[in-house]
Amino acid sequence: MTARQPAERWASWQDLDSGRLLLLAAAGMLVVAGFAQTAAVKVQQPTTAVAFGCLIAFGELLRLALPGNREAAPIATTGALAYAMLLRVAKQHGNLPPHIPALQVIAVTAVGMTLGALPHIAAGRSAGLTGMASRLVAVGCVAFIFRPFAASQVLNAHRNWWIAFAAMALMAAVCWLVEAVIGALIRADDLGARFSVALWDEMRALLPLGVAVGASAVITVFAAEVMGLSELAVFIGPLLVTQVAFRRYAGIQATYLQTVRALARVTEVGGYVESGHSRRVSRLAVAVGRELGMPELDLLDLEYAALMHDIGQLALPDPIPGGATVLVSPADQRRIAELGSDVIRQAGVLDKVAELVRCQSWPARGHDPEPPVGSRIIRAANAFDDLVGGSTDRDRTTAALERLRLDTAAEYDPGVIEALSEVAGRRLASRL
Repeated sequence: MTARQPAERWASWQDLDSGRLLLLAAAGMLVVAGFAQTAAVKVQQPTTAVAFGCLIAFGELLRLALPGNREAAPIATTGALAYAMLLRVAKQHGNLPPHIPALQVIAVTAVGMTLGALPHIAAGRSAGLTGMASRLVAVGCVAFIFRPFAASQVLNAHRNWWIAFAAMALMAAVCWLVEAVIGALIRADDLGARFSVALWDEMRALLPLGVAVGASAVITVFAAEVMGLSELAVFIGPLLVTQVAFRRYAGIQATYLQTVRALARVTEVGGYVESGHSRRVSRLAVAVGRELGMPELDLLDLEYAALMHDIGQLALPDPIPGGATVLVSPADQRRIAELGSDVIRQAGVLDKVAELVRCQSWPARGHDPEPPVGSRIIRAANAFDDLVGGSTDRDRTTAALERLRLDTAAEYDPGVIEALSEVAGRRLASRL
């Protein structure tokens, strides 16, 4: 047992991709430099450092999971960003600006994040190194840009508050953009998505949280000039309310997905389709959609629709042999799609998903109007899985793709079939 544990830990490090290793290496170098300088020149304004470090640790303890397997710690990011942009603290050193080096900001942020992550590690959860490293690098960029100006009278909030406000708003945008770029690079590498699409998805997903964090950090900096460090305790309430709202939104999205997956299982339990068919079609459809450059919101609708694409079969008096709708007549395919769409519309919140399911029976060419891209993807992915199933046989996969290519004149979208071929090729390679 003891001999296997080091090997397992080494294997987990080997599983990290080069992008994550580079990010962790950059964050590690920043932390080492921060600790080295802080130890050499001593901590500047230790009371302020401890107060903001505690706020960062508290925020890291309450970090949350967002849709799309994203991790965020809005309170911790607010505290770190406010500390990086701190101008003056009431009742400390009069009206003189604090001489807080940028590397000290990084050291305090790293200590706070580490303390906040310890309870997660003790509970057996992930340490969240990638998320912490991304936030640390983003805050570090702000600190290196902003701290040299913070000591000057140019950013005197009493005389030129609007200049200080504009500078802090710009730095909040920089922090948000750096975190979005890092997240996009990692997701593009993990999922095989186009970087431009991944970046747009990250910016869209992080924008509401970024606005809330940036506004809270700016307010915290200005309030510190009037109220001192006691304002951290005052403003933690609104920050908690904001975090609860985002946590509830993430919970609703997770509930939607769990409900859809449960509904998709009904057709398998009832013997209408093969076991695992809905999940395979869903994964294949999402992979094809990502290959075609679909944004994340459309991919989520596509995933829901692909999971429930066969739910209309529940209304059939007799199950289709093997559940292979590709083998039945076009009229039966349309009837199954219409019935499934009607079932989904009853939920009242998945109308776009219902439309994708309804249009999946339409041929890619010659139908007025043309089916949406998502419906064309589901049609091709469903036909492919009906022909191949869970098999990894290369000849069977090749024969299925050739059959679909022969029908691309009207039945299937040629672009979708080509993307499907690419995805199927990677699918086979990953299983060899």
